[in-house]
Amino acid sequence: MNSLLSSHFNEPGVGLGCMNLSHAYGTPLSENEAIRALHSAFDMGYRHFDTATVYGAGKNEVVVGKALSSKRSKLFLASKCGMAINTKTGKKEIEGRPETLRAQCEASLRRLQTDYIDLYYLHRLDPDTPIEDSIGALAELAREGKIGAIGLSEVSVATLKRAQSVYPVAAVQTEYSLWSRNAEIAVLDHCRQFDIAFVAFSPLARGFLTNSLRDVDELTEGDIRRGMPRFQKENFQQNLMLLNDYVVIAKELGCTPTQLALAWLKSKGDFILPIPGTRSIEHMRENLSAAPLKLDAEKVSQLDALINQNTVHGSRYSAMKQNEINTEEFV
Repeated sequence: MNSLLSSHFNEPGVGLGCMNLSHAYGTPLSENEAIRALHSAFDMGYRHFDTATVYGAGKNEVVVGKALSSKRSKLFLASKCGMAINTKTGKKEIEGRPETLRAQCEASLRRLQTDYIDLYYLHRLDPDTPIEDSIGALAELAREGKIGAIGLSEVSVATLKRAQSVYPVAAVQTEYSLWSRNAEIAVLDHCRQFDIAFVAFSPLARGFLTNSLRDVDELTEGDIRRGMPRFQKENFQQNLMLLNDYVVIAKELGCTPTQLALAWLKSKGDFILPIPGTRSIEHMRENLSAAPLKLDAEKVSQLDALINQNTVHGSRYSAMKQNEINTEEFV
C-alpha cells in the first residue's frame, strides 16, 4: 500500500471530489446545500476531500473550509494550484510561476480556514515555466509546513521524472476509468515503481458509467461535457451501446453500474484512490459502499475488453482542451 494512501484518513478507500458542488457540472449548489452535502459526506465516512483554486473561482474552497474546518484534524485535505479563474476577465489561466503558486497557496489556506494542506497539486503544467521552478516553489511551501506533500495533475512520466529530481512527488492525479486509459501507457507503472499514490478523478467516466445519463440534451447549458467529443450525439449514441453488456455484468454481481466502475479501478492496484465527484448525498453513499467490492481476474478481463480506448467513440477532450494536458496519448 502506498505510504500516503495507507494513512488513517484514507481508510474508506474512496475519496470525494468536491468540484461539482460548485463547478463544471449542472447548476452549482447553494452554499448552504454544499455545506450540508459535505457534512453528510464526513458523517458517512469520507476522509479524503479534494478541491482546487480554480473550482468555482475559489468558491469551492470556501464551502469546504466552512463545512470542514472544525473537523480539520480528522480529515485529509487536498487542493491544487497553477490553474485559476482571472477575476477580471472571467477566463481560466494556467500559470506555474513560483510567485503565483505561493500567492495561490496563501489564498487557499485562507479560504479553507486552515494553516496547512495535506496534499497540494500543481493542477496543470505551465508550458512557459520549467517544471523544476514550479516544484521548487512547492518544495519551499512544504519546508515551511504550509503543505504536507506535493502532487502533480495530468502529467506525463517525462514531466514527473523532472519533478522528482527536485523534490519527492507523493501523488499523481489523472483521469482514469474504463473509458479513459491514458494512465496505463506509462504513469501507472511509474507510480507503482516509485511508491507514488495515483488519485483517479472522473472514475465514473463523467457520469457515463453510472448508466443514469441516456440523453445528452438533458445536460445543462454550462455543463463541460457539452464540449467533450465523447458526449457529442453521434459518438454518445454509439458509446451507449457499450453499456448494455456492462449493466448485465453489474446485475450478475449484485451491484450498481457505479459500484462496478469503482471496483474495476480498485482492482488495478492498492496504490490507486478513486475520488468520484457528486453533489448527491445518495450517490456519495453509493460510491462509498463500493469500497469492499472485489472483482476476480476473469471479470476484470471481461470489463477490460468491453470498454477501452479502442471501443469508445470520441476523444477525451477537444483539440483546444487537449493542449492543456501533458499526459501520454494513445496513437
